[in-house]
Amino acid sequence: MKQTSTGKFSMSRRAVFAAGLSAVAAISILATGASHAEGVGTADQPVEIRMIANEAFANQWQTSMVPEFNKVFPNIKVTIDGVPYTELLAKSLLDATGPTPTYDIIIADDNWIPQIANTGVLLDLKKDAAEWTSADYDWADFNAAPLAAGEWNGVQYGVPLRSNMLLMFANKALYEKAGLPAPTPELTWEQFFQQAEKLVQDTNGDGKVDAWAIDTYFMREPLTPTIWQTILNSNGGALLDENNKPAFNNEAGVKALQMHMDLLKYAPTGAVSHGFNESLQAFRQGQTANMFMWGSVFKGTAVDPKTTTLKPEQVGIQVMPVGSKSAGAHRGIWSGAINNKSENKQAAWALLQWLSSKEGEVWQSNALGVFPARKSTLASTPEHEWLKPVFVALQQGYDAAEAGKMWRPRHPKSDAVQQVLADEVARAMAGQATPQEVLQAAAEKIEKLLK
Repeated sequence: MKQTSTGKFSMSRRAVFAAGLSAVAAISILATGASHAEGVGTADQPVEIRMIANEAFANQWQTSMVPEFNKVFPNIKVTIDGVPYTELLAKSLLDATGPTPTYDIIIADDNWIPQIANTGVLLDLKKDAAEWTSADYDWADFNAAPLAAGEWNGVQYGVPLRSNMLLMFANKALYEKAGLPAPTPELTWEQFFQQAEKLVQDTNGDGKVDAWAIDTYFMREPLTPTIWQTILNSNGGALLDENNKPAFNNEAGVKALQMHMDLLKYAPTGAVSHGFNESLQAFRQGQTANMFMWGSVFKGTAVDPKTTTLKPEQVGIQVMPVGSKSAGAHRGIWSGAINNKSENKQAAWALLQWLSSKEGEVWQSNALGVFPARKSTLASTPEHEWLKPVFVALQQGYDAAEAGKMWRPRHPKSDAVQQVLADEVARAMAGQATPQEVLQAAAEKIEKLLK
């Protein structure tokens, strides 16, 4: 940018295009003047933004995503602080509600947006960031289910940056060994349990069982209830009714929880203490025929020889079994939101907009294996062969989740609700109480919590 004889600032067309997402955005900056460009920094006056995110992917973004972003926005310095998942919500809330927050951007898990938004600290992206939004950003291109994770009370506070769905992984080789056809998205829960006994097998002929039908979340942790919640949703049930009162303490809820517990009969010894890491390791070592797990682990499970013994052609990925209403799935979206007290809101939105744009999603999928949320991305042909079945499964999962409202509770106290469910489900898994008893206890605690 340079100063003219009239004292006004002008920009070279090259500088403008370096400051925007696309030709449309660049034309907008040229039309409205230098102030928009200054919001995303200049060579003489760069801006700095800071993000708080899950440590599971913060470093990957810092080392791979930020340099790519800086090819488009060279004057925005981005620092990403990774925090363990169990500490992330508390630290995000503590910082965001302070008088001078450290973080411009908060990366929030699926059920956290209502709680953070309820404190009044988040920017309305469709309204307050409208003048900085490229005309070709295309909000309507997002699948409804992942986009809704960033919405609360009719306001879009976040955009999906790392989309995920709870899906079914299948080891086709173990199905073949058991003389069973590989599962398809039409597989029902009834059929799954009918086949489970055959999938517990001795694969090397030494007389000892060395492969099991399933492994997934059984231990006490907040994500364990998502398994029986998905079973419940696939059969038309719901966690909460329209008045935010528990709707699971009934025959459908008991049946769904019992089915989750029954999976233990066909799981490895000691699976009652298994969660994310244990079930993932068992499946990658070829010990289980199925795994109900977040789809984002597919690359490390089917493609990367450093982390798995399996090959892409051995691993199937699809929606979870079909209940009386639909196939099963469960939404798990990481959304990016902006603190409305940030001094660099435009630069923060530039990053979130780039990362969630059509171009950004395609780059992130192909370069990092991150799952997209846009219909156009999922309808496209990815660069990597292994992503093709993933894209199909994701679209099926999004459709099922939207139809069956398959997500954790949408409420400012949703995290507390999930903790109650985790405690009570753990009692049932450990045999300390019946499904009826734990659901009754959970319903009473949750109703009191949400009053």
